[in-house]
Amino acid sequence: MMAPAPLLVAAFYRFAALEGLDDLQDQLQELACAGEVRGTILLAEEGVNGTICGPAAGVQAVLQRLRALPGLERLQAKFSEAPHQAFHRLKVRLKREIVTMGVAEVKPYLVSEVGAHVPPAQWDALIRDPGTLVIDTRNRYEVAIGTFAGAIDPGTESFREFPQWVERQLRPLVAERQPTAIAMFCTGGIRCEKATAYLQQQGFEGVHHLEGGILRYLEEMPEEGSSWRGECFVFDQRVAVNHRLEPGEHSLCHACGLPLAPEDRQLASYVAGVSCRHCIDRFTDADRARFAERQHQMRLAAQRGESHIGG
Repeated sequence: MMAPAPLLVAAFYRFAALEGLDDLQDQLQELACAGEVRGTILLAEEGVNGTICGPAAGVQAVLQRLRALPGLERLQAKFSEAPHQAFHRLKVRLKREIVTMGVAEVKPYLVSEVGAHVPPAQWDALIRDPGTLVIDTRNRYEVAIGTFAGAIDPGTESFREFPQWVERQLRPLVAERQPTAIAMFCTGGIRCEKATAYLQQQGFEGVHHLEGGILRYLEEMPEEGSSWRGECFVFDQRVAVNHRLEPGEHSLCHACGLPLAPEDRQLASYVAGVSCRHCIDRFTDADRARFAERQHQMRLAAQRGESHIGG
């Protein structure tokens, strides 16, 4: 018997001034279900952001529907393959922002508002320039498992904290170093693109961001000589991907949702589905008993050849 064809994973976003979101939500929900596509699609007046997984025809049908909208004609996606469905369900949601910064005045869909796009082929030269300040705009736990050499980690727990970090630390750092360029990056490009719009609005100059984000860089640039170090966290069941965009060595703690390296899973604090080094002191005994029961139900489901929503 031939092995089933791998499923297509598409990560995409584009800032655009969208209208008619209620109808679009229904159309995408129906189209994705018909194509056996799962994942998350966020819609807002500032654009679309999503990661979906399914048969190639179903994934492409969703992308084609989005590209039919004014402002989304040039929507691009980063593709990879998954041996199994990467998501438990489909969610098409209406939001205030497709990536939450909490600053309503930022409008990244206006070309004049965002910093310079830097294609992957030019990225290494930019960030290796000693005059460039390189900033990782992702969350602390994402940075911990992989980043570009020499990048600054703002140490944020969420993107909403980025404006506060800019005022507290980046502004005095720029005044001290006087960089010739500020280069920012994130997983797929959405956070760093919005971050450039914010920085330009706040008067910063020489602002750049990695076009297509880390995922496009890993897709286009050879591993030999690359500036990337480690794995890249992704928001699906693969947890992280390596430089070849293959599922990496990290897994998720199902108690707290944070990524774990192989060495983390060897610690005494790690009990599958119950605790890890990140959350060993965060939960009560009652919480851990509940987590243990969920893990037990997952094992039983696996023995029956079924998937369990907690997995």
